[in-house]
Amino acid sequence: MNRIDGRANDQLREVSFQLDIAPLAHGSVLVSFGETQVICSAMIEKGVPRWMMHQNVAGGWLTAEYSMLPYSTLQRKPRDISRGKLDGRSSEIQRLIGRSLRAVVDLKKLGQRTLWVDCDVLRADGGTRTASITGACVAVEMAFQRFVAAGKLDASPMDRLAAAVSAGIWEGESRLDLNYHEDKDASVDFNYAMTSDFELIEMQGSGEEATFTEEQMLEMLSYSKQGIATIVEKQNEALRAFDPTANVDLLARFE
Repeated sequence: MNRIDGRANDQLREVSFQLDIAPLAHGSVLVSFGETQVICSAMIEKGVPRWMMHQNVAGGWLTAEYSMLPYSTLQRKPRDISRGKLDGRSSEIQRLIGRSLRAVVDLKKLGQRTLWVDCDVLRADGGTRTASITGACVAVEMAFQRFVAAGKLDASPMDRLAAAVSAGIWEGESRLDLNYHEDKDASVDFNYAMTSDFELIEMQGSGEEATFTEEQMLEMLSYSKQGIATIVEKQNEALRAFDPTANVDLLARFE
């Protein structure tokens, strides 16, 4: 069956990165997967969480926060603060973002610093968590490169990139990078986070009142590896276009 946007089953939506979208952040991008758009920023602060000091853990820390802006969906989504607590989905997603990035960052090389990642969904059309991981990785590497340019780090603590993409089964067929129309009715839904050399960081998936075969699972994994390869090319292309000396004066007040 044809997809609503005309893509082949193994085809990504258009992926793009707009750099330095948040001028005061140490690194930031507006990442787009088709009509899904997420603002991802990275900011580095002095100091580490108290638990690291108490346990004498060397190095720094990286943590993430995720939110969907009220106007990111057709029906207004109330802010978490208005309910007095973070909803379970947002909590799960921000932990996933943090785990995915910590998998590719050598925290010992960060020193006694905390890197804060913020992912704010501007427009949700499926795949917001995978777009967040993908965009956040670029924002973090931008921040690291800026710190290196300012002489505050010897080298980037990121040893390879991380990217993520969704896949699922819709109308009996495996499909890559589900949009909202497909995601809401998919019988099986997976999210894959991988390194740039295709090691799995995390794989989340289940049947939505349905089962799936080993053959289908391997087909979705194959589609995802193919998609990750293209996404990593786009990440590298964006980072090659980044000038880490631009706005490096932002770091003048750091340390």
